[in-house]
Amino acid sequence: MAIGAMMSVQTGAAVSTWMFAAVGPVGAAFLRLALAAAFLLAICRPNPFKFSKSSMLSAIGLGLVSCCMTLFYFQAINLIPLGTASTLEYLGPFTIAVIGLKKRRDLVWPVLALAGVVMLTTPWAGEFNPVGIAYGLAAGASLGGYVVLSQRVGDSFSGMQGLAISLTVAAITASFFGAKSSINGITITILIISAVSAILLPLLPYALEMQALRGMTTSSFSTLMSFEPGFACVIGFVLLGQQLSFLQFAGIALVVIAGVGAVRRGQRTEPALA
Repeated sequence: MAIGAMMSVQTGAAVSTWMFAAVGPVGAAFLRLALAAAFLLAICRPNPFKFSKSSMLSAIGLGLVSCCMTLFYFQAINLIPLGTASTLEYLGPFTIAVIGLKKRRDLVWPVLALAGVVMLTTPWAGEFNPVGIAYGLAAGASLGGYVVLSQRVGDSFSGMQGLAISLTVAAITASFFGAKSSINGITITILIISAVSAILLPLLPYALEMQALRGMTTSSFSTLMSFEPGFACVIGFVLLGQQLSFLQFAGIALVVIAGVGAVRRGQRTEPALA
């Protein structure tokens, strides 16, 4: 589920760049979140009054960090290569992975993953763009919070009801930044593409990640997310014409080893509430 989510995220992000000329990165982010929220609300129809205050606060918090993560990441990939942006974003889950370790010997997996990610994306090879890097780091901080809150919401709500609430909060928040630009540039073609691609990002990956976190620790899940920059490089090669070097293939090998090690050590010992 986690790997499927990561592939969906990077494919959706690459496709999103094709819409930037019409509605801008912030407008594209808003359209994705709004359409995904509408889809999930129609399916789940959650009743906020049935849930506890703490559960609702977790869902609202997840919505806020999801909005920030999407907006910052779309701004980053508009300014810097997809692989570089994904590397910067991975620093958030990497921090969660290290903090969540219970045994010192398990540190080898996130460190190995980080080394593989750096080899994969070779961030030193691209043009230095401080604004793009700042957006990438902000997306990473948001992603770290997203991992923690996604597991909490998954444990507090049954099915995808918590995610439906979170996506609604994310869409409403994003509307303050992206509604105007999306309305100004919207066409029937853009609307259809947005509706279809909203499944790739955020609907499908958010649902898969929440389900995966019900069975994995945040530390192992965050280490496994080192696969995502690798997918970014491969998808960037297929859809955006970026080339892969021998060093990047070696990085993929390190990331795979780290991911396998993390998954083997990452089963949750406490049962999920939902």
